[in-house]
Amino acid sequence: MQLSLSIPALLFPAISLTMLAYNARYLAIAALIRQLHKQFEETSAPPLKQQINQLRKRLGIIKNMQATAIISFLLAAVTMFLIYVEMTGWANAVFGISLVFLVISLILSLLEVQLSTKALGIQLKNMEN
Repeated sequence: MQLSLSIPALLFPAISLTMLAYNARYLAIAALIRQLHKQFEETSAPPLKQQINQLRKRLGIIKNMQATAIISFLLAAVTMFLIYVEMTGWANAVFGISLVFLVISLILSLLEVQLSTKALGIQLKNMEN
């Protein structure tokens, strides 16, 4: 397959939008942690501890999601440079690695959504009691 500058360039808007979505999730979790911190200072109820544990896991996953997306973005830029200097063999390899990092980032995003749903389940269970 002949790799042209336009192929890795297509990843730029996709990765940028992905990063915006990841950042929005991070900001939402940060706000929730601050809210839970206030509640936890007032009462150290077990449901709050469960939510805090879930949020800690989610923050770690989001950090890794962002890191792998950034690496994918950087590798796409390196690919474009390698195409520019006509090192097509290296460009193909680096672009493949870039796609792998993007896939890892998306898989981590899926895991984070699963944990998010589990955390909402804890909250709903607490409200039912």
